[in-house]
Amino acid sequence: MTKKHKREQRKQYLFVIHELVSRETKRKYARSKLGILWSVLNPLLSMAVLSMIFSTLFKRSIENYPIYYLTGFIIWNMFTLSTNTAMTALVDNKQLLIKVKLPMLIFPISRVLTALVNLGYSLVAYAVMLVVFRVQFSWKMLFLPVVVFFLLLFSLGISYILSVAYVFFGDIKHLYSVITTLWMYCSAIFYPVDAIDPVLKMIVEHNPVYNFIACARDCMMYQQLPNMLEGTQLVVWGIGMYLVGILVFNKFKNKIMQVI
Repeated sequence: MTKKHKREQRKQYLFVIHELVSRETKRKYARSKLGILWSVLNPLLSMAVLSMIFSTLFKRSIENYPIYYLTGFIIWNMFTLSTNTAMTALVDNKQLLIKVKLPMLIFPISRVLTALVNLGYSLVAYAVMLVVFRVQFSWKMLFLPVVVFFLLLFSLGISYILSVAYVFFGDIKHLYSVITTLWMYCSAIFYPVDAIDPVLKMIVEHNPVYNFIACARDCMMYQQLPNMLEGTQLVVWGIGMYLVGILVFNKFKNKIMQVI
């Protein structure tokens, strides 16, 4: 295969991914009058409700609780939306896999990128709230795209594994729902880590999603870069899980077509 042919093939694959992302975005809001605006409203409404419930409770331990919660929520939402939708990507696109010769990786990738697009819209609401709550701008906020990049890698790795698992074991969808509920409560989205039991605190601090949330809060709320440990974990979790996901996907990809 010549270099020119490879370039043309890559362009075709990128075009397919773009079309799949566009299709998924439109389908998500197909029956909604507000459409994509829900990506902006959802984090704001969630922030308003949780702030009313918990802001008084954590007033002394968390400064600017609405932004504290919103920062955690948009990171968590990106992760869960991408992994939950990517889980069924191969089964949902069974006909395309059979009829068209496309790399199977394209389908979970498109679902994760759709979640990334959704995050982009959510960040519009987030930026408005930063202004409303008078969070001062700092150049260290520019570190947020780095956090999102490694979160993307981490989400892709988990998504590859889940998409394969769902082909062979459909009940993984229900099991993962239980896992993510527990995972959410261990991610310190709406409570301060220092307020919990030392043993639970240790569990939370070793939670990879909490690591992404903590790094995002560092640069957006506290105008500081993540410390050495947080930064190292950010890279290790992102790259490590991505590589594990690729290995699992490649190991089972030949069996997928036999089962699907």
